[in-house]
Amino acid sequence: METQYFVKRKLKDMAIIFHRLLSRKPLKDIGTELDGNTYKRSLGMFDLVFVGVGGIIGAGIFVLTGKAARVNAGPAVVISYIIAGFVSTLASLCYAELASSLPVSGSAYSFTYATLGEIIAWIIGWDLMLEYLVGSATVAVGWSAYLSIVQEVINKLSGSRYVFDPRYTNAPLIWLESTDVYPWNPNETPGTSNFFVNKVHDLYTGELVTPIINVPAFVIVLACTCLLMLGIKESVTVNNVVVSIKLAVVIIVIFSGIAFVKPENYSPFIPENTGTRGHYGMSGIFVGAVSVFFAYIGFDSVTTVAQESMHPQRDLPIGIIGSLTVCTILYIAVSVILTGMVKYTEIDESAAVGAAFTNAGYLGLAFFIDIGALAGLTSVLFSCMIGQPRIFQSMAADGLLPAVFGKIHPTRGTPYVATLTTGFVCATLAALLPVDLLGNMTSIGTLFAFFLVSISVMVLRTTEPNLPRLFRIPGPNWFGGYLIPGLSASCSLALMAQSTVMSILRIFIWMAIGLLVYTSYGYRHSHLGKRMKTDPYILNCITSAIVDEALLECPEKSSKSQVEVRDVHVELI
Repeated sequence: METQYFVKRKLKDMAIIFHRLLSRKPLKDIGTELDGNTYKRSLGMFDLVFVGVGGIIGAGIFVLTGKAARVNAGPAVVISYIIAGFVSTLASLCYAELASSLPVSGSAYSFTYATLGEIIAWIIGWDLMLEYLVGSATVAVGWSAYLSIVQEVINKLSGSRYVFDPRYTNAPLIWLESTDVYPWNPNETPGTSNFFVNKVHDLYTGELVTPIINVPAFVIVLACTCLLMLGIKESVTVNNVVVSIKLAVVIIVIFSGIAFVKPENYSPFIPENTGTRGHYGMSGIFVGAVSVFFAYIGFDSVTTVAQESMHPQRDLPIGIIGSLTVCTILYIAVSVILTGMVKYTEIDESAAVGAAFTNAGYLGLAFFIDIGALAGLTSVLFSCMIGQPRIFQSMAADGLLPAVFGKIHPTRGTPYVATLTTGFVCATLAALLPVDLLGNMTSIGTLFAFFLVSISVMVLRTTEPNLPRLFRIPGPNWFGGYLIPGLSASCSLALMAQSTVMSILRIFIWMAIGLLVYTSYGYRHSHLGKRMKTDPYILNCITSAIVDEALLECPEKSSKSQVEVRDVHVELI
């Protein structure tokens, strides 16, 4: 009898913990947050569209297009972009519906907390660090590398021989897989996957020396951090200027390139798949779609500034869908022009568009393309850095992170502690570490966020069918509420499956670290968890979702009716 009681008691304890982990943030709490919003609402629809465009279009439009055309799809890379754009549109529709229903900062973290529960929200919040924090560091390193390319073009135009000292434009450490070769000695492989001390050639002696710090990457991150500390309106104004430069360059590329298009370069439009490397043909188009899909990532950054939007429920969906639509049109146009200018077998994979205009004799135009790529990387960096502090702030406001990260500046209206902290960490990563190691993890993390957001739409349509939604996915409920989100979730999983085994392993390690942080701090300090602990009736009586049994076991501990208990139970889980 004692053994039976002991087992039953343990099962109840496990049930309580299970319910605690899956407790959802009540929607009324989100309404309270919005009523007490301390952010400064100053962003309009135009600003949100530019935040989205800034986060999507980077240097990839000038590089990734050429690589996908040459290696995978040939001129049919335009179909690859259409397929990837369609998949991204599915996810964007899910983001738009949730953003209009739950217009709070925190992006996918806030959405999943209200629909799937606290532990899932924590996982996605930790996961988003890969997209924003680590992604920012990766972009900063790319920005530094592209700055050197711009310097080389300036030298060609001016006849100068000035170059940046490589000791101050490279990280002191480098990560190499066992099959890689040393960058400074292509005839030797490391034999093991590990960190190695980086080596570059000295400008004057030519000897191999160890880099000290990546100064440009460090400086650009600190510059963005300082700008974000000033205020959201000032920051977005600068972003609008940078994005305008980027869009102007892309449009110039499109209209200038028309004059160099040769119709014969489009033949064959879908190259035959010889089977030697698995490229081209219809399979090449789909492989190309997977590779260019990551050029669409970034529109979700719009949702991180929800509480700084003047009309969030109206403008957030416009910002998300509008930015994705603009970028899709530009991507398709650039792919058509590039494959028409250069035969797909001769496209330069490292700098496709710039090389095309250089070979056509337009070195000056190639220079502006490089400037556009630099502006593109700057805006992507800005969008990443604007998102991470606001996710930190949302998690801190819920008690899952220390309260200091939730502080909002009284006059600037920005999460200044979270911004300063993430900026410093990002600058350190960009200056010292080979953050390209985590580049693939960034993509996997984003796809995982897409997957959970899609699931959240279906859950919220089921649990809260009457929730006001200024934007709904078009179509009847079975179509917009379940079919479209289901397709979005399925496509996200399919694209995640294309990642390498090592990338998937690393993200599992990252998630394990996150769960350790949650169990040691977030679980014990969660505001929602504390509210549950203050109600001894709920803590003592809730078992494995059997409310009637709970009422039979402790009827003397409360005068609550069965209906009231069931309502409390539903709200908590």
